[in-house]
Amino acid sequence: MTDKQVKTYILTLVKGEASAYGYRKLTSCLRRDYDLIINKKKVYRLYKELDILIPQREVKEKAPRHLAKNRRVTGPNQLCQVDIKYGSVRSSRRFFFLAIAIDVYDRSIVGYYHGHVCEGSHIVSMLEQALQNRGLNDGEKNLIIRSDNGPQFCGWAFHRFCEERGLGEYRLNRPI
Repeated sequence: MTDKQVKTYILTLVKGEASAYGYRKLTSCLRRDYDLIINKKKVYRLYKELDILIPQREVKEKAPRHLAKNRRVTGPNQLCQVDIKYGSVRSSRRFFFLAIAIDVYDRSIVGYYHGHVCEGSHIVSMLEQALQNRGLNDGEKNLIIRSDNGPQFCGWAFHRFCEERGLGEYRLNRPI
């Protein structure tokens, strides 16, 4: 089978139901509909020659991760653990989120957030309020915030907050 014939098959498929398909799924369609024995690499090359490839999405740069270390906590305001739990109310069939920040030394809750949505900005505002309640100044750099690998803690909002405040941020490989 010539490349020209395969290109006409590809164009026929792209006009039909396979218009939103990528080259891998299009390879399956060519194999199924036209009984071709064809490699996905060849379909990609022909797709590219026809100039009908959809551009790939850009990969966003992720916030840097710092793994947690075992620390000796000798007083309050040295190590704070943050975690998010979610639950539901049976009668309303809706979910809610509960984010809690706990001081590891005295096991007191220093801040919390509850709501139907929990994003990095919500965590940041909860921690700002918690730091203000504990009387911690911006210049105090010995506080470490430890969390799991949740998306709220791996995002840029949480990372920037920790950088601006001079806080250490560490994420565990396992849940807290």
